[in-house]
Amino acid sequence: MSDIRVGRPRTPAVLTALFALMALLLGLATWFAPTASAASTVYEAESAALSGGAVVGTDHTGYTGAGFVEGYTDANKGTADTTFTVSAASAGTAPVTLRYANGTTATMTLSVYVNGSKVQQDQLPATADWNTWGTVTDSLALTAGSDTISYAFGSTDSGNVNLDNITVAAATGTATASPTPTPTPTPTATGSTPPPSGQTYEAETAFSTGGPSVAGSTSGYTGTGYLTGFTAQGAQVEITVDTPSAGSYPVALRYSNTTGAAQTISLYLNGIRNGQLSLPAGSGWLTSTRTVTLRSGLNLIGYQTASGDSGNISIDNVTVTGGLPLATQGATLPYTEYTSADAQTNGTVLPASTSYPSLQSESTGRQAVQLTATGQYVEYTLTHPADSIVVRYSIPDNSDGSTATAPLNLYANGSLVQALNLTTEYSWLYGGGYTDTHSPSNGVAHHFYDETRALIGNWPAGTVLKLQKDAADTAASYTIDAVDTEQVDPAFSMPAGYVPVTNYGVTPNSGADDTAAINSALSALSGTGTGLWFPAGTYDISGQVSLDNVSMRGAGEWYTTIQSTAVNGSGGLFATGGTNQIADLSVFGDQTSRNNNSGAAGIEGNFSSGSLLLDVWIEHTKVGIWTDSGNGLYVVGARVRDVFADGIHFNGGTVNSRVDQSTVRNTGDDELALDSENGNVTGSKLAYNTVQSPIQANGIGVYGGANNTVENNKVSDTVAFGSGITISTAFGDGFSGPTTVSGNLLQRTGSYNSNWGSSLGGLWIYANTANITEPVYVTGNTIDNSTYDAVLLSYDMQISNLSLTNDVISGAGGYGIDVNDVTGGLTATGVTVSGAASGGLNDTNGYTITRGSGDSGF
Repeated sequence: MSDIRVGRPRTPAVLTALFALMALLLGLATWFAPTASAASTVYEAESAALSGGAVVGTDHTGYTGAGFVEGYTDANKGTADTTFTVSAASAGTAPVTLRYANGTTATMTLSVYVNGSKVQQDQLPATADWNTWGTVTDSLALTAGSDTISYAFGSTDSGNVNLDNITVAAATGTATASPTPTPTPTPTATGSTPPPSGQTYEAETAFSTGGPSVAGSTSGYTGTGYLTGFTAQGAQVEITVDTPSAGSYPVALRYSNTTGAAQTISLYLNGIRNGQLSLPAGSGWLTSTRTVTLRSGLNLIGYQTASGDSGNISIDNVTVTGGLPLATQGATLPYTEYTSADAQTNGTVLPASTSYPSLQSESTGRQAVQLTATGQYVEYTLTHPADSIVVRYSIPDNSDGSTATAPLNLYANGSLVQALNLTTEYSWLYGGGYTDTHSPSNGVAHHFYDETRALIGNWPAGTVLKLQKDAADTAASYTIDAVDTEQVDPAFSMPAGYVPVTNYGVTPNSGADDTAAINSALSALSGTGTGLWFPAGTYDISGQVSLDNVSMRGAGEWYTTIQSTAVNGSGGLFATGGTNQIADLSVFGDQTSRNNNSGAAGIEGNFSSGSLLLDVWIEHTKVGIWTDSGNGLYVVGARVRDVFADGIHFNGGTVNSRVDQSTVRNTGDDELALDSENGNVTGSKLAYNTVQSPIQANGIGVYGGANNTVENNKVSDTVAFGSGITISTAFGDGFSGPTTVSGNLLQRTGSYNSNWGSSLGGLWIYANTANITEPVYVTGNTIDNSTYDAVLLSYDMQISNLSLTNDVISGAGGYGIDVNDVTGGLTATGVTVSGAASGGLNDTNGYTITRGSGDSGF
């Protein structure tokens, strides 16, 4: 050291050692400094900006640094926040890993913000205890330089976790901050790049109308193809995506534009125009990203060649940063269903039974819980936060068939929340099935269940909800089948392009008959491009509300209700023609039984290309949704419950239309149907729907037509007179083209038809008014625990050109495959049968079965 102090010359060896020491010190400084680099950087939570009750804690072990952040307790819901300031060397998408502890035993949630904009809700699974730390990694879009990443206990979060640190890896690709969307953004295209990180949703499998078609000539696409043909005005695609919570999300459109000039197309979010995109030209596949506001759960991201757009692009997919994968079978549900037979109870779990009629045969999974004594309960532990509940229940009818009513108390964590009001007004029908009344003298009782719904305040995951028969709950018994719970978004605001119905003399919750005023408003807006907005509240109608080339929209299914007050009358919505849109509202009828000569559908009529029925909830009507004709109609996110005939029925020559992501439960006829009685239904699809407990008839029925598809649906618990999926010539003019049934899950389907004295299969193909000779492709389906036969071919006619491929049959109560008095033949490849009580195959008449590889069990 003295040599250095007096400045004496140093030898080369000394210099070398000094430089090595300086390099080491600089390296250590860089390693400890919280700056972005090619390596990952750890930012400690205790060093971040804390607010709203978030504080530093040290009372648990296993943390890094000097402590961790706690205070995400229910007392700080809506305020607790930890904000990290991080640095990125370049703009792009960076993996950000949060280290946390969750000793609650349930998955909890926090909202994630980047630079002040909410981008997603993180699901944080339970860790072993509060001393055990887990991680969750997000792909977040950062800008070059300084960014903030916040983890907030928002009003829709469950919180109750501790935070240790975040690790930010180097950003890749390009990204922008989360700006407020502008009306006409001009995004920057990136050429020939793979899709950005996030959840990708393919365009070629989405609903399209007005011109787009699937192609594959431009190489480099993802999935099975892409959509081209966005040339004519009205050409559009609607892509369903799923998000964990309401907020801002970067949405990347992957497109092709080889025209040599920028092209324009309009972006639609949940049916509402969001602005025009200008898409630069380039070679290969290009990406355009825009941050948009989406609701929680299911969303529609649409691209349309609207007025003023040039179109002339191809669309490969969209990627949503923070998006979630859609369900592979059945609907992506906004709620969690809890079956009572699997819940905690001191009541009676009814034994499983398919005997008709019985409460069990109409129950989910063929079992339910019955409460008969004061103090008996059934309780459910929430796996996700919830502020609403739907209860599927049955109480005894009055002996003369008049309406019985009774309350039932709902508790949360032992505290009374409210009494639910139950009734038999819409249940307990008597008769042979299609001529039911409320008179016990008409025949045996059935259709025992109804539902009630309520908003119940915010409850986090882990809350115990309990339905309990108390002294004031006067019904002799309460049979509880299942409950659905969900966290409902706040009521939506009126979007641009709409005017409120209150401008036309209509006041919500007034009790007045609003039929005439609503019809006047819709007539005035017909064809103008301006829609009619229904603020939160109930609007009473006594007759038909007519739409012609107009949109009507509410504040949400839980907030806006169109209520028919005409008992078994004509109150419902009727489209008389044109492109119509009905969204974000409920239609509740006052139908009390099935009468084929009276009553109304919730929504019925004639729909032109681009018509949209989105997030509509329909109950207590004659039919849920019925098309007299339709071309390019999209039904998505519908809930149809407790109706007396069909759930959703395409009729009258409906073409190129589709039902997606919808749920149907407790109908008096087919829950979903493609019916060619009044004109061929062609080119239509039923996909990703959840179909439960049709009280009579089928889960899904296809009656003639051509080029129709039934795919990736979940069908369960058929009760009487029908199967899970039926392909039939019972109605209409027979089949004029192929039908595809693929990827469906049938659970506990099939039933007994007492009128015919015969059992019906889980999948039933029958030719009774005409032969079935056009191709029927049955591919990749799972038919599980059928009540009788799994696959039944019947009636004394021809069924040929039938292909069974890679279908899995297990647990049939009858035969795996039963060929009953038909001629023709089928081919089977990769079909497996197991657990069929009567045997794998019944073919007494020598029906031709051509076997391929992989067949077993029959």
